[in-house]
Amino acid sequence: MLQYIIRRLLVAIPVLFGILLVTFVLARMIPGDPCKAILGEKATVEVCERFTREHGLDKPIPWQFAVYAKDILRADFGESIRFSRPVSQILVERLPMTIELAMGGLILAILIGVPLGIISAMRHNTGTDVATMIVANIGISMPVFWLGLMLAYLFALVLKGTPFWLPPSGRLSAGLVSIPFYEAWQWQVTAGTTWTKFLEFIANHFVFNALITGNWKILKDALQHLVLPVLALCTIPMAIIARMTRSSLLEVLGRDYIRTARAKGAGERRVLVGHALRNALLPVVTILGLQMGGLLSGAVLTETVFGLAGVGRMLFEAITARDYPIIQAFTVVIAVSYMLINLVVDVSYAFLDPKVRLD
Repeated sequence: MLQYIIRRLLVAIPVLFGILLVTFVLARMIPGDPCKAILGEKATVEVCERFTREHGLDKPIPWQFAVYAKDILRADFGESIRFSRPVSQILVERLPMTIELAMGGLILAILIGVPLGIISAMRHNTGTDVATMIVANIGISMPVFWLGLMLAYLFALVLKGTPFWLPPSGRLSAGLVSIPFYEAWQWQVTAGTTWTKFLEFIANHFVFNALITGNWKILKDALQHLVLPVLALCTIPMAIIARMTRSSLLEVLGRDYIRTARAKGAGERRVLVGHALRNALLPVVTILGLQMGGLLSGAVLTETVFGLAGVGRMLFEAITARDYPIIQAFTVVIAVSYMLINLVVDVSYAFLDPKVRLD
């Protein structure tokens, strides 16, 4: 197992280098001038020349990539052209929001999609099967931006003044501040260090931070603000998980060892839980890994509709402003997340199916 993980990590090195190169080149192929995009169309030639010189954009592309690759090896993502701030600090502030949103969407998709798939498979070719698949098809057909707007309209406007009202935007209500756990516990930290940035990254997960500090007011408010975006984000993965669970479970239920278990007098519940479900989960786990990566990279519409300051929204704004360091850093983080998630999925096969040997 350990040898397999080491091999996968070594293979990931050239893949990561390829991602760095492709992202670097494609970012510079985006039409438009960073100077004009950031400073405005009225920026003079002299101002733009000074702008490009200050940010190293006047150098040859190979030289720029060599400098960028060297900085990446030192875990230095550079400085944002638009904000004149370290990109790593922007990641610390923005990535936790996207992680909370993606994790919430995936958990809700699993809690709804897997039971729907199981029910549909156990009630194959019945009205229940048709109804659950209709729900799944509706979920996979609705655009996220449309569903987000409809949810915001329903819960924020139509149900305003009722117990079912939910906030349509933001992470916390006005006037509420999430105090980092290290400040609440009166830890002595030095600003600007790597350890402090790591603590800030953890504390910017508002739900987790409120949970460990016992700030139930912040916890309740943060969860309320997550409900609508999570609902909008989880519909497509929920539908995909439900359909995959159904098809995988139907295939397993038709195998010989399932008929043998039934012939020996095993009840349907024992057949489902003890024999069929574990084997049926292998392709479902693969889908879960892909959906988690997709949720991390595809939350731009959800974050834009609900006014959330996450990675997706920042990446969209960076592309619009031709902010190359942010585009490159955020893309690399998403790519690394994909690789790590796929590694976890592959390793989990050995635990779900003892016949799988990763070594």
